[in-house]
Amino acid sequence: MEPSPAKGKPQGRLLVSTTLDAKDELEERLERCVGIVTSLTNGLSEREANDAITANVCKGPQQHEEVCLGLFALLLTEPPQAQRCYRDLTLVNRDGMNVILIKINQILMEKFLKLQDVCRTQLVWLVRELVKSGVIGADGVLMTLMKQIAGGDITSKNLWLAENVLDILLDQREWVLKSGMLIAMSVYTYLRLIVDHGTPALLVLRQKEVDLCIGLLREKFMECFIIGRDLVRLLQIVARIPEMELLWKDLLHNPQALSPQFTGKGLLQLLTARTSRKFLACRLTPDMETKLLFMTSRVRFGQQKRYQDWFQRQYLSTAESQSLRCDLIRYICGVVHPSNDVLSSDILPRWAIIGWLLTTCTSNVAASNAKLALFYDWLFFSPEKDSIMNIEPAILVMHHSMKPHPAITATLLDFMCRIIPHFFPPLEGQVRQGVFNSLTFIMEKRVLAHLAPLFDNPKLDRELRSMLRERFAEFCSSPSPPTEGRDEGANEMKMEESVSLEMDNHVLLDKEDGCYDNTEAAFSDDEEEVNNKGNKKREFRFHPIKEAIIEEPADITPYVDQLDDTMKEKVLQLQKGSDTEAHCEVMQEIVDLILEEDFDSEQMSTLASCLAELFKGHFRGDVLPDDITEESLEESVCKPVCLVFRNLCQMQEDNSGFSVLLEMLAELYQKQPKIGYHLLYYLKASKAAMGKMSLYESFAQATALGDLHTCLMMDMKACQEDDIRLLCYLTPSIYTEFPDETLRSGELLNMIVAVIDSTQLQELMCHVMIGNLVMFRKDSVLNILIQSLEWETFEQYSAWQLFLAHSIPLETIIPILQHLKYKEHPEALSCLLLQLRREKPSGEMVKMVLSRPCHPEDQFTTSILRHWAAKHDDVLGEHIKALLIKNNNMPRKRQSLRSSSSKLAQLTLEQILEHMDNLRLNLSNTKNSFFTQTPILQALQHVQASCDEAHKMRFSDLFSLAEEYEEPSSKPPKSRRKAPASSPRSRKGAATPVSNEEESASSSASEEEDSKPKAPKRKRKGSSAVASDSD
Repeated sequence: MEPSPAKGKPQGRLLVSTTLDAKDELEERLERCVGIVTSLTNGLSEREANDAITANVCKGPQQHEEVCLGLFALLLTEPPQAQRCYRDLTLVNRDGMNVILIKINQILMEKFLKLQDVCRTQLVWLVRELVKSGVIGADGVLMTLMKQIAGGDITSKNLWLAENVLDILLDQREWVLKSGMLIAMSVYTYLRLIVDHGTPALLVLRQKEVDLCIGLLREKFMECFIIGRDLVRLLQIVARIPEMELLWKDLLHNPQALSPQFTGKGLLQLLTARTSRKFLACRLTPDMETKLLFMTSRVRFGQQKRYQDWFQRQYLSTAESQSLRCDLIRYICGVVHPSNDVLSSDILPRWAIIGWLLTTCTSNVAASNAKLALFYDWLFFSPEKDSIMNIEPAILVMHHSMKPHPAITATLLDFMCRIIPHFFPPLEGQVRQGVFNSLTFIMEKRVLAHLAPLFDNPKLDRELRSMLRERFAEFCSSPSPPTEGRDEGANEMKMEESVSLEMDNHVLLDKEDGCYDNTEAAFSDDEEEVNNKGNKKREFRFHPIKEAIIEEPADITPYVDQLDDTMKEKVLQLQKGSDTEAHCEVMQEIVDLILEEDFDSEQMSTLASCLAELFKGHFRGDVLPDDITEESLEESVCKPVCLVFRNLCQMQEDNSGFSVLLEMLAELYQKQPKIGYHLLYYLKASKAAMGKMSLYESFAQATALGDLHTCLMMDMKACQEDDIRLLCYLTPSIYTEFPDETLRSGELLNMIVAVIDSTQLQELMCHVMIGNLVMFRKDSVLNILIQSLEWETFEQYSAWQLFLAHSIPLETIIPILQHLKYKEHPEALSCLLLQLRREKPSGEMVKMVLSRPCHPEDQFTTSILRHWAAKHDDVLGEHIKALLIKNNNMPRKRQSLRSSSSKLAQLTLEQILEHMDNLRLNLSNTKNSFFTQTPILQALQHVQASCDEAHKMRFSDLFSLAEEYEEPSSKPPKSRRKAPASSPRSRKGAATPVSNEEESASSSASEEEDSKPKAPKRKRKGSSAVASDSD
């Protein structure tokens, strides 16, 4: 495994450098690691080399990292040895390739542009191998690599990278489909890149990109739904491509073709969803981001020209780069949210950069798309969901351009007026409301004091001013008496900008750790944005107003005189001292006094009152450390009150002192109820308490409550109200140690899902899948999920996500279907629908699905039956045949008495036929052959032969499917096949003879036309419309 002799050249083999560049630290470290690996394997056979590096790795973490990085560096710089290095790497690594993944991410984010061409090729090869091997975390590396594909760039290197990443996504499709975020990021990236690849030479690449996007959007649309409104913007730009045009039409007019969950209102829901900054940022390379952040945080207004010129030369100088302007504008509006300090300074404002980008547009299409990108958050703006910072740049560009560049202001105002009726006519009312909401919010937050000087300015032509007065009459009237601070002149806006957002920026701004350089530029979070003035983050969620109080000294005067002299002295020492260590020593002495035989138990309540008052400060604030390590956990349980817990842990339960201390703790619990969850925390966090969680049960029985379940629920409720992070931290232990108290009802689960956020939900799901947490068991899960139907929407979704993280068979909870009403329980129905589509239908599943009452607006049964008919048609056919025959043979009087695992699981023949007829109509315009299966035709003939005339007429179209079917062994009597006396279908078929192929292709359409029961005479009139597809 020796590297080639070229390794010794002064020029590094990893990065391109000049004589002026200092030696790169990362490159130096990788070279040292290569030297270590080489020294270990030099002159050895392949087997001996493997033994040598394996033995070295076992010495410790440092040696493990050095060997892994050495092999990694050799893999990048020595292509002939790549396969062997990767094989050795997979054999010797002990951390799931984590050290390699971290290093790849570092190189991609910081060094990718400096990589030697050979190393760049090898890095992409390595990512492909990691994906093939299914390494955990490879999806994150692939998304980082995808970020390096620059928009508006058709140079050979960029095209090579785009095509190689695309090939990975196409070749490893099954792996891609396992990651919802990777699916969404891939669709967002390649929908955007399709625009750049329209030249004849790139059509092959573009077709592969189109195929990827179409496939993922049609197969995993709900995973792509998380992109938000910018998904529609990207689709709109590429909608003229034939395949994309079909998908675009489905999105607008037939949304359920993309997903049963995506209804007509789904498009509006998609457009009202703010796009996460993750997607907006993914279309800028790390280098672009760094430069933009530098300009918005370090460059002074008026001194920006040379920086803009450099940026334009680097990224905006080619014709293809016109499309990049949209990405930059969306990034500036949605991601870069400056702090109050920056807003009130002379730093280059966002509106100035956007104004400059607009002036560099040289094509009408690019200019139009750039304006749409600028106003996109206006169209469906909601003050409750969206940020003022997303809409502020557009209004300020128009305001500031009025004097120096009135044409820019005019074209933006004209665009704002015309986009309302033309964006999407069916949603014109919502777009109009969104723009009005934006303008109203802009005035409320005093981004501009008033809009009349902008909308009714003499510099605008008469037609535009007239259109503005017509569309925005409310904003065109001049304000009544001028208010203070509404000065005219050049300084007006500077003052407004520095003050206008003060009341919002402290809520809307956040400095995130994940930015690529530690500048003052702020990144807005999707959920909450907080002030970065100083380093301390402030959360603007509602919290009980309980800790923002003036600290008062503990007052134990009413109690201390009731104690004997020795105990009184110790308690007074606690009151006077301030050192925690000294407090702990005194507290231990108090515990020793309690354990003495001559201790007066009548003093217990008084002592508890004193301690509760003295230690009230210990029960304020968060218990759990910000950074959870062994040291921080041990430090957090070094409080005086924890001395009682520690002594209990060290005692045997049959010790006389054990019951005395428990009594003491129970008295303290009456004075300070938070002691309960503090005990739970100590039992989990302290090393001294390992394996002692059963102590809490003894404590619960010693309290006045005297019941473990009641005590546990009360303590977890108190914890929920005080510290949500602690609640999540305790959850795995509570469920593990007290399964009978936690798994038998949904009380604790409801407490948890009522307060956790999405991150905490994901952490709990990971605990479940790792095996650290069990929140459901088979005997009670159905009851808990039924209880959850009364919870809030997010609580229900969270409960279902946690359930799905378990490996409990779906048949265990399938009877819940009988409790679900389509208008009242959409959360449970949507979760069940998604889970059922992954399952192969069983008899019980099909029975429960068909047991749902038929309603025109309830598409649940039809949608899952359609999916099963496409994926498992033979299995579904057999189950439906069995149910049809069973229900047809059973006397009707007994049908209502039937029951299975649920007493609600009742199924009638009429229900089955109704659902079957709905499925027939749904499949009428498809090539699905479900209704040509022998079991289905046999069952329909069986039912038709014995049902009454009303049912024969009502379901005549369904029964007609089986009229021409003949049993293979013997031909059924004609009288049974032609049960309806008038036999309208027979006459209809005779009137218009068609070939077998034509009949199979048009049967669905003709059946739909006659789906409504009519008199035979009227059916004969329709005989000429055999091939009609009007339905």
